[in-house]
Amino acid sequence: MQSIKKKEKDVDEHIQMELEFTTFYRWHHWIRVLSITVLIITGFYLSVPYIIPAVNAEPTNFINAEYRAVHQVFGFIMISMFIGKTYYFFFSAKDKMEITSFRDLFNLKNWMSQVGYYLFLTKHPKLTGAYNVVQLMAYLIFYIATSGLILTGLILYVHNYHDGIGGALYGSMRYVEAMFGGMAAIRELHHVLMWGVILFIVGHIYMVVFNAVYGKEGTVDSIFSGYRWKRKH
Repeated sequence: MQSIKKKEKDVDEHIQMELEFTTFYRWHHWIRVLSITVLIITGFYLSVPYIIPAVNAEPTNFINAEYRAVHQVFGFIMISMFIGKTYYFFFSAKDKMEITSFRDLFNLKNWMSQVGYYLFLTKHPKLTGAYNVVQLMAYLIFYIATSGLILTGLILYVHNYHDGIGGALYGSMRYVEAMFGGMAAIRELHHVLMWGVILFIVGHIYMVVFNAVYGKEGTVDSIFSGYRWKRKH
């Protein structure tokens, strides 16, 4: 009994609960997850329609238009999440740790230690900011791909809606379209960037599960509760 108490005391001395993700961050994350999921499903349909309505004389077979409308709605939700996260990144006191992570990006020793950690060869390096170098590089690629998807998506959007936002952006988007070589190139780039996001999702889930199982710091739980178990150094 005495040894159990001593063990519990040791655990309390070396592990503490720490706020990892704010309420805004968690809501933003799950809204973005929903948006990306819907955009991928509807995007696949718009690329290669996998549901064909029964032919009839009534003007009710608008499945393609419905999928396109849902795709566009969640596209604008994704844009709002992108703008919100960008603002949060630069101006949130909590997320100053994210900006600080860039200090590790140019540290070769940190790269070697982090890759070695994922290969079970070294211990996890001590981080300057919120993310390790592999995570940070993955997020950078993700946001570059997301920026490209938003831009190409808006170019495709203005060809369907010529009033409101579509009308306001029509001239500038047509100019960017010409720079990229026309609509065929824009559609191709939009699809390629989507596959980039899908690959990021696979890698992101793998690293989260890896850190949760191998690091034992409650990484998966933190995106729900906001807290993780942090070892004292």
